[in-house]
Amino acid sequence: MKKTVLYFGILGMLLFMNSACDKFLAVDPPYTQDAENFFQTAEDYERALTGAYDLLQGSFMSLWIGEIASDNSIAGGESVNDTQGLHQIDEMTHGGVNLDLRSLFRWNYAGLTRANYLLENKDKIDFVGKDVIVAEAKFLRAYYYFELVKFFGDVPLIIDKRIGIEEALALDRTPASEVYAQIETDLTEAAAVMSYTGLVKGHATKGAALSLLGKVYLYQNKFVDAASTFDQVIAEGGYSLIGDYSELFTAANENNTETVFDVEYSGLEGGGYGCYICLEGNAAPGFHGIRQYNGPVYGDGNSYNLPTQDLYDAFAATDPRRDLSILDLDAFIAAQPNAESISYAIGAGGHTGYYNNKYIKRIGEIGLPDNDLTSPVNYRVIRYADVLLMAAEAHYQKGNTGLAQQLVNQIRSRAGIQGINLSSIEDIYRERRFELSGEGHRFFDLVRTGQAASKIPGFQTGKHELFPIPQAEIDLAGGNWSQNPGY
Repeated sequence: MKKTVLYFGILGMLLFMNSACDKFLAVDPPYTQDAENFFQTAEDYERALTGAYDLLQGSFMSLWIGEIASDNSIAGGESVNDTQGLHQIDEMTHGGVNLDLRSLFRWNYAGLTRANYLLENKDKIDFVGKDVIVAEAKFLRAYYYFELVKFFGDVPLIIDKRIGIEEALALDRTPASEVYAQIETDLTEAAAVMSYTGLVKGHATKGAALSLLGKVYLYQNKFVDAASTFDQVIAEGGYSLIGDYSELFTAANENNTETVFDVEYSGLEGGGYGCYICLEGNAAPGFHGIRQYNGPVYGDGNSYNLPTQDLYDAFAATDPRRDLSILDLDAFIAAQPNAESISYAIGAGGHTGYYNNKYIKRIGEIGLPDNDLTSPVNYRVIRYADVLLMAAEAHYQKGNTGLAQQLVNQIRSRAGIQGINLSSIEDIYRERRFELSGEGHRFFDLVRTGQAASKIPGFQTGKHELFPIPQAEIDLAGGNWSQNPGY
């Protein structure tokens, strides 16, 4: 019988379908269904879609790398040998053997494989609501492929089917332009079916599909297409900026009017370090937490992904987003009435004195053990402020500077700071850094706008725009794939 998943993405991807997803695809009694006859009811399609969503849980890795690879943060942690792959990325010394990059590659291929499995079987039966399930599967496939293409460039493209080992060994990397074209097709088709109001918390909507489509256009410098797509979201989506920036990243205020697409996390299931992709909680806040901290507001953590002095100094002192985004720990402690009783430790993996104040463990947002791994705080993949700034960039690039300025100043007004007169595209780039710091976008913004070499120490033009294909995946594909330039 044909293998149920792709061979590449390591043999472990086979294990994902057979073990990590048992809770989504298990049947009772056992052995009565297999991959060929699974789709018999509407509930089967819903369960398969849940399995495809589940791989979004690994999005914290994209957040980490998107910040640590940039000028926004350093790896941090207990030592330079603790999560060594992140330290290599921080120093721009990463190569084809990097566990964190391999995890990111595997997890996204596992996710799109699950979406493909549903889409391969989309015509098995008919039922009310199937069109929306199919649309969401297309959104997820597009999301996973976008993660892969922005990290790795050319990647094998497989659509609506499973492949066997023999086919996997014959696959080549697909040009990024073709991968982007498929992403555009999936998102366009998904948006045509979806509505702006989601029926299930955490599921993609029309606004999410169109916003991701606009972002995909922006990454390809298709500014006219991007502008019109974002305009549609702004005009039709019903989104708005919430009034209080400080409430944007709390668990209590999730799924607000600024939410376009979140990865949903739960703190009600414990987890361990043996399987990050098995976690139902968000690992980022605990990893970003203050090492051996004993004091108010925050919980102790692992001191990873620490903001840099350069990021802190880039903000105007009058911009409230600085302190809401970046925790200056010593200043915070000094301002407490019992400062002398508050303590913390410094990890040997690097220390800046600053912590990611958006995704950080707080006393009121702690999940079940091991609570460094099980935060209930959602990852904000796309929020409306990002849509407005991407729209501003697209409009500025096509010559509509007046509208671009208006969109940027909506963001600044919500933050409680004076508007600006745009003098160059760099003003928008800076505003993106101020508004979105700590959210995982910075490295890719620098690369796509041609700023990376001047901003990131150790960055080599012609090499570091992409990350290396994991060598283990090249080996599993029979050595047929070329490595990215410079690696």
